[in-house]
Amino acid sequence: MTNDICEITCLHEDRIEQAKAKLTKTNTLDVSLLFKVLADENRLKILYALGSRNDLCVCDIANIIDATVANTSHHLQTLKKMKLVDSKKIGKLVYYYISNSTVIHLIETGIKVKEDANHE
Repeated sequence: MTNDICEITCLHEDRIEQAKAKLTKTNTLDVSLLFKVLADENRLKILYALGSRNDLCVCDIANIIDATVANTSHHLQTLKKMKLVDSKKIGKLVYYYISNSTVIHLIETGIKVKEDANHE
């Protein structure tokens, strides 16, 4: 038998109720959708690039992530729907920028977690 599962069924009612109460106060579906958006490597690269530069046009972003402009535009629209980026048009160019800086902290935290795990 493995060591990572209980050998008997034992319910801790107080712990269960506390965890359920916390879950009912949180919109876990929205958080799950956010992480699904961030799970795409190109979208993560786009956000990280925008976090280091503040604003970039679609053509620049496509070059940075080594993707087509069409594919990059699709990713940017997904990020815009999630309110993670916004855009402004200057002349014939559309520039994107981070609209929620907390997402950059989330990405940097993920990088740190991974680096720490690699050093253990």
